[in-house]
Amino acid sequence: MDGNRTNEAGKCPVMHGANTTQAASVTGWWPNALNLDILHQHDSKTNPLRDVDYAKAVQTLDFDALRADVTALMTDSQDWWPADWGHYGGLMIRMAWHAAGSYRLADGRGGGGTGNQRFAPLNSWPDNANLDKARRLLWPIKKKYGNRLSWADLILYAGHIAYQSMGLKTYGFSFGRADIWAPEKDVYWGSETEWLAPSENRYGDLDDASTLENPLAAVHMGLIYVNPEGVNGQPDPARTAAHVRETFARMAMDDEETAALTAGGHTVGKAHGNGDATLLGAAPEGADMAEQGLGWINHTTRAVGRDTVTSGIEGAWTTNPVKWDGGYFDLLFGYEWELTKSPAGANQWRPIDIKPEHMPVDVEDPTRRVMPMMTDADMAMKVDPAYRAICERFAADHAYFSETFARAWFKLTHRDMGPRTRYVGPEVPSEDLIWQDPVPAGPVGYDVDALKSAIAASGLSLTDMVATAWDSARTYRGSDMRGGANGARIRLAPQKDWAGNEPARLARVLAVLEPLAAKAGASLADTIVLAGNVGVEMAARAAGHAVSVPFAPGRGDASEAATDAASFDVLEPLADGFRNWLKKDYAVSAEELLLDRAQLMGLTAPEMTCLIGGMRAMGANHGGSAHGVFTDRPGALTTDFFVTLTDMAYKWVPKGMNLYDLVDRATGAVRHTATRVDLVFGSNSVLRAYAEVYAQDDNAGRFVTDFVAAWTKVMNADRFDLA
Repeated sequence: MDGNRTNEAGKCPVMHGANTTQAASVTGWWPNALNLDILHQHDSKTNPLRDVDYAKAVQTLDFDALRADVTALMTDSQDWWPADWGHYGGLMIRMAWHAAGSYRLADGRGGGGTGNQRFAPLNSWPDNANLDKARRLLWPIKKKYGNRLSWADLILYAGHIAYQSMGLKTYGFSFGRADIWAPEKDVYWGSETEWLAPSENRYGDLDDASTLENPLAAVHMGLIYVNPEGVNGQPDPARTAAHVRETFARMAMDDEETAALTAGGHTVGKAHGNGDATLLGAAPEGADMAEQGLGWINHTTRAVGRDTVTSGIEGAWTTNPVKWDGGYFDLLFGYEWELTKSPAGANQWRPIDIKPEHMPVDVEDPTRRVMPMMTDADMAMKVDPAYRAICERFAADHAYFSETFARAWFKLTHRDMGPRTRYVGPEVPSEDLIWQDPVPAGPVGYDVDALKSAIAASGLSLTDMVATAWDSARTYRGSDMRGGANGARIRLAPQKDWAGNEPARLARVLAVLEPLAAKAGASLADTIVLAGNVGVEMAARAAGHAVSVPFAPGRGDASEAATDAASFDVLEPLADGFRNWLKKDYAVSAEELLLDRAQLMGLTAPEMTCLIGGMRAMGANHGGSAHGVFTDRPGALTTDFFVTLTDMAYKWVPKGMNLYDLVDRATGAVRHTATRVDLVFGSNSVLRAYAEVYAQDDNAGRFVTDFVAAWTKVMNADRFDLA
């Protein structure tokens, strides 16, 4: 959990390679242009292994051999980057922790599930200093196991094995994380333009930790959690405690989990600040070519072993830093502590009158004893009443502490993996945990055709069926595999009361579908999706196209007891461009909110375009709004949205902040109304190119086929059993 302060290499003022600079990009020249990169990342062309199904490949892994290799690595100290006390456990745990710890609950982004630590900006974050060395140490293992082992899995597995090798009985581990192959463009890490900028940049009121800008969790640009020296680098454990609590809550951790993770993370390993941080070279992304992707290199003095500089804080937290024990609490509560400075000048705490036998030995010379330390966040565990009570219980019951930490560590490293059905490997726990959003298996042997007929004859409108299915499925977010139609949680709190779900209409529709599901022996989750499919088929027929929307039964209905209502609050849509709805006007434009929603749902730009046109044609807007319904035959799955949008017989006249009139150029008559989400498909050059495809006279059939495929993708997004 080291933070870090480094100097970046100087930058030449001449603009070399102009085609690669931000200034020469489309958004560099035209800052207000809508940037579609957030959706283009779903394009598989950047993946050199797109023909490899990792979910299947990892199941062929020799797990026993891998365990032996990673365990052996822990004590195979390398001269180029020697292990502290001859054990890489602390380094590997920090690497795994910082990979998983970037997860935040608000949008499910970050986390260790994609191997994103290999790429900028995370590979060069100040808080991730020297983790590039940990990944290089792991390279021979990655090289050996190849396509059967992702970096994402290996990074977290190394931390898992590190704890085991130091004596912790871990809770479990799952493989199954697939790597990404380019820097993520969908994660907002903050608006700051410099590392470790003052915290005021992301708080409304620095004295009120809850005012931290959403969806952020870290207190500074470039940190994973809080500043180890205190708020804005000013030691004050009581104040730091409030920021620790808020930051960990935004990663879905309660007070007990937070205290366990803090204590357990600092039970092993050490921080590094025994030197001059200004001598460190640039971070990996800015380092010289000769460094070959390594960063923070010190070519001036000895910079390894006891002389390593990472965070600037120096020392271990415990007497035995390579052993899982209760030593953290022994020192924290066994001594009074005073402020001091590390050799690198960082604020830290040291024990007063410590007994020599309680001091850890030097990382290179076991005959030397050195001073332990605590960070401001550690002192917060002692000063804050709630944290102190928890830590005192841990200190008195080591078995309880170990179990609590093991569970919290498992949650930290698996929170973004989604349901347990995605888990792979011999150490997968059998227990269903509420944060995994468990859903029971649903029935599959019922008569689907009979249920479809009953739905069609139910009296529900096409809009009722399509909108309800969409609202149920749109909660899915690929960032952490949560939400979606499986489980039918749309019928439970809090989803049934969300404004975006039109509670009154939803209750009326569910009152019709629930008895139909019960009579057919189907789950309500299946029935909701099947009703949406019926609506789409009706709309296609109305447009002259006979199609059958693919349907895979087997969804289950989640129970109220297995639904963590509080953690589902963050899934509430505040905008849904697909149904042309905003909960209120936001500083962020409606079209940018649409891109964010589409990216979380795993959609490409063409799929988003197709779905928008189809939803408008079917009249599926929130509240029955006519905005963007550019057709005289709503309910038919036509290309009228695209035809009208690209027709130069009309012009668009602003009517309000997010409202426009479509005016006939010849007569001046208003033909339709639209929002920014509608017009962006004509104004943005890329989206207009997609819209023109569907506006062509020869592509009406293609549009229906493409819409059905995109619709099915959304409905099945959380059906991991179908992969």
